Amino acid sequence: MRSRDVLIVGGGPAGSACAWRLQRAGIRATILDKNVFPRDKICGGWITPRVLSVLEIDPESYAGVLQPILAFRTSVIGAQACEIDYGKPVSYGVRRREFDHFLLQRAGAEVMEGSALETLERRDGRWIANGSIEARFLIGAGGHFCPATRLLGAKAASESAVVAQEVEFEMTPGQAAACRIRADTPELFFCRDLRGYGWCFRKRDVLNIGLGRADPHRLSSHVRDFFEFLRARIGFDPPAPRGHAYLLYGSSPRRVSGDGWLLAGDAAGLAYPLSGEGILPAIESGVMAADAIASGDPSKYPAMLASRFRTPPTLLERAGARLPQSVLSRIAPGLLRSPGFSRDVVLNRWFLHCA
Repeated sequence: MRSRDVLIVGGGPAGSACAWRLQRAGIRATILDKNVFPRDKICGGWITPRVLSVLEIDPESYAGVLQPILAFRTSVIGAQACEIDYGKPVSYGVRRREFDHFLLQRAGAEVMEGSALETLERRDGRWIANGSIEARFLIGAGGHFCPATRLLGAKAASESAVVAQEVEFEMTPGQAAACRIRADTPELFFCRDLRGYGWCFRKRDVLNIGLGRADPHRLSSHVRDFFEFLRARIGFDPPAPRGHAYLLYGSSPRRVSGDGWLLAGDAAGLAYPLSGEGILPAIESGVMAADAIASGDPSKYPAMLASRFRTPPTLLERAGARLPQSVLSRIAPGLLRSPGFSRDVVLNRWFLHCA
């Protein structure tokens, strides 16, 4: 029987950040993941400078794609766009197969790759995973469909999740030459009902395209129409997208902790409500989970999450939540054409979290 202080299920950003922080506190952790890294991960793949700060990563030390983002273009799909130029890097684009592998390697923990969590028992105050790993604490950090959450009782199929379809691929030289998307300027295209948005994000000669919606009905048709719209902008037909799902902070029904266990990242339903961005919440929650365990009082973990992520809505956001969809559809194109609204609300508050 392999014995560890903490068993972390999931080797993505939440799990690796948690292991990295535990290792610094002198706590032994094992990461269990069904995949072998580097592995592909469906994700837009942009990170704010705070991600690098929390993890104490010097951008110069990162060998993978780290595409500086200097500007954004925002619009309603099919309407006139507004471009906001910050004149300096405000985010970075990464490839998740590179970024996640880098974080996992620097975590300093034992990693069991290609090993899925199949069984979980609670015995004499300790966890027994797959009949061969014993640990005092369990961290569920395997995303929305984390097997630890399922074995702990979460029912992902019955939850109201945001659903998205996206694809990331390396362009051919001809496609790269035809593509009108600038690498330093991701483009955001909002649905007229503001219930979702699409994006087109270039990282050198890699392109990431997708669309997500809080309303899952007719997602495929929304994605199909969006990809058809983008053909003129990128100059070629993109590959078929794949789907994934996540829960938004404040609307997730999942408990984030219990007797000897904590959830982090998408397993805990921590994606930012208005952007759906999940990398920073994953990393910060992984670090907080480790700190709660190291403090000797894991019960304070939910309060730590609430203190970090609970943000009172602005007057504008409260008003928008009460407006009929027909009204939102009429005013959305004008709002997204406004430089003030695009910069101060959409980008600074919803996406960059610097307002």
